Amino acid sequence: MKDAFSLRTVRKKILMLSKLAGLALVFSYILSTSLPTSQNTSYLLWFLFVLLLVLLIDHFMSRFITKPVMELNAAAKRMAQLDFSAPCAVFSTDEFGELSNSLNTMSVNLQQALIRLENSLAERKELVDSLSHEMKTPLGIIRAYAEGLQDETDEEKKQIYAQVIISETERMNDLIVTLLDLSALQTGASQLTMSRFDFVELVETVAGRLLTDAPDADFELQYELPERKVYVQTDKRRMEQVLGNLIVNAKKNVCSGGILRLELIENRGVLYFSIFNQGRPIPEDELPKIWMKFYRDSGADYSGSGLGLSIVAQILSMQNLSYGVENRTNGVRFYFSVPITG
Repeated sequence: MKDAFSLRTVRKKILMLSKLAGLALVFSYILSTSLPTSQNTSYLLWFLFVLLLVLLIDHFMSRFITKPVMELNAAAKRMAQLDFSAPCAVFSTDEFGELSNSLNTMSVNLQQALIRLENSLAERKELVDSLSHEMKTPLGIIRAYAEGLQDETDEEKKQIYAQVIISETERMNDLIVTLLDLSALQTGASQLTMSRFDFVELVETVAGRLLTDAPDADFELQYELPERKVYVQTDKRRMEQVLGNLIVNAKKNVCSGGILRLELIENRGVLYFSIFNQGRPIPEDELPKIWMKFYRDSGADYSGSGLGLSIVAQILSMQNLSYGVENRTNGVRFYFSVPITG
């Protein structure tokens, strides 16, 4: 019953307005002819009432139809010109209101899509520029040694030149593979696979592979790990990648004969991982930049892709895990935390 008398559609509003106008005409005619005045005066009064009624109908038609249509048309023109600064301001409960809401929703979606497209294009340009810059060094080395091979007659030197070329080719391949992996993480093409596992065992495995009995080790290894199993719920393969990148970074930057300390501390339901390498600190103004793609601090050598810490930041951010880096008195400490599961 309530819906039958509601004015939630334009059709019902027009029908209701026409019915009221008809009733008003009939009532006004009867009233004007029954007044104790002359016939001409009665017709004049009725004419004036009809004129007032026409003006009222025009006002309501403008309010119900003309103004909403003009506003909808103006909003559509703004959107056609990719101007999303002002939403469509039609707030009625009829079809015009629904169309206004649809246009505003479409406007928001289009604006977000354009922003994503602009960001994607900006990232692509940045990627191409960075990749071009990073490729210059290995390509230059490969070309120089390839030219050297053409003129070199000493077989031993030829083998050395060939090995350098192979090494630089592998470096380029690693760079591209790592960059594709990072891009897949950032775009969502690569999803995390959560599982429950012993994090202490994972740290022992990765650290053992990269630090224990390393032939090029020139540092003092210190570590502190829980003596029991501690389980977490996260992506095991990606966390192994995080640990590997942080350990390799610390190993690469520890000073000769310096301390490399690895800690995994359990406290109030959270595991706190940290790795410290004794050596040159990172300039304070450069600390926030180390998570950026292809970033190397001013004292770094050519080794590495410059993507390891970017991948660390991306993986940890995707899991909402806190992480960071800080300078200590005689070195640098990287850290992150992960919740413990029962």
